[in-house]
Amino acid sequence: MTSSYQFDHNAFAADLQSNYAALSDGEESGVQVRVAGRLMLLRRQGKLAFATMRDSSGEVQLFALSQVTEEFEAFSKLHLGDWVGVEGEVVRTKRGELSVKVATWVRLAEALHNFGDKWAGIADFDLRYRHREADLWANDVSRRSLLRRSHVVRAVRERCWAQGFVEVETPILNPIPTGAAARPFKTHHNALDAEFFLRIAPELWLKRLVVGGFERVFEIGRLFRNEGVSPRHNPEFTSLELYAAYWNYEDMMTFTEELVAGVALDVLGTTEIEYQGRQLSLSTPWARRSMTELASEGVGEEISVHTPREHLVKLLADRDVVAHASWGPGRCLEELFGATMEATLWDAVFVTGHPVEISPLARRDPDDELLTQRFESYAAGRELSNGFSELIDPVEQRARFEDQARLAAAGDDEAMVIDEDYLRALEWGLPPTAGLGVGLDRLAMLIADESNIREVIAFPTLKPLRD
Repeated sequence: MTSSYQFDHNAFAADLQSNYAALSDGEESGVQVRVAGRLMLLRRQGKLAFATMRDSSGEVQLFALSQVTEEFEAFSKLHLGDWVGVEGEVVRTKRGELSVKVATWVRLAEALHNFGDKWAGIADFDLRYRHREADLWANDVSRRSLLRRSHVVRAVRERCWAQGFVEVETPILNPIPTGAAARPFKTHHNALDAEFFLRIAPELWLKRLVVGGFERVFEIGRLFRNEGVSPRHNPEFTSLELYAAYWNYEDMMTFTEELVAGVALDVLGTTEIEYQGRQLSLSTPWARRSMTELASEGVGEEISVHTPREHLVKLLADRDVVAHASWGPGRCLEELFGATMEATLWDAVFVTGHPVEISPLARRDPDDELLTQRFESYAAGRELSNGFSELIDPVEQRARFEDQARLAAAGDDEAMVIDEDYLRALEWGLPPTAGLGVGLDRLAMLIADESNIREVIAFPTLKPLRD
């Protein structure tokens, strides 16, 4: 047989391996099955041919005999990577290999390229990312990592539902880049003859839904930031963002640690995981440390947002960080924390007490007007989430936006713009609310034990090939 438009199969490799585990060497089951998948290995030994067929669940051997298998010669000349459909009896060979003894078969699709060495897979990173469809067959780890990502997203969604959050969708095309401090991608809408931006965050849209009476909302979706590519960054990435009315940032920290630890339990069955050969704890409660405390520890002296800017700039220069003219003491403090301590935060921890200067949407800390009720969580030396008690006063929010506009005028190309629609929404009244954003790609990296974000994104952003 050479081709088919359709093939009804009734068995998967993993189920066969499980259901017929007790079959003895050389024993026949008497059960006929129909299986389908790719040929990953094929060898002929005289009047016998053995093939490894892989489907979405695993692998099973195909056992062909010249006196039993229809078109045996054609079967033994199939290409590696060809898709085949097979009908035959489940048997275990005398050498102990569970197999489907091929009676009839059909080639469902021909592969014009092979999938690399069976044991080594495809080693060329550029080829792997540009042609993930081949990588997934050749490299078991790639398939496992993307499956774990899927399990992570499902677990996140189910846990949000269980806490009464309503899933919503907000616009991806925005008339202004709003909701976070980042460089946007921009495009032109022909029908409206207007410039639009791919969203950098859904935050302000979601809070408008809270104003509208949705007390708990969440969105899992793509964000776009026109910034660098690195093992931790991709220009388009997936985020969980949620808001809960009547909560503050302490409530949201509790929710965050329980969410992440719960996802680890759902997917891995434990909160004590191994990441890149090192033990990492996601068990609750997570430690809480202030940015001021950590930055002071990092530079070896007491510093804070109240430290004169000139001294903070000098401490940065001592660490080969050049302070931009637009940076105030708050931004300098954050940069010192990042330069000295961020990479050391291994087990899950909350960093609290972020300066107002770098937190334009967060509520002030009543104990220090230059700080906010904001947290970031870290694990394995990288940021995992960001959350805070939301600023609900429209007058102060406008002043914060104006501060951002001044930073932009001073050369900060990531500063936020004034969002008049959001300010008008706040004038309708936003109740006390806490918000959270979680980078789901980074969470998937932890759960899948991957050091590069590209491994948990099916099709990462790559530089186009030129002819």
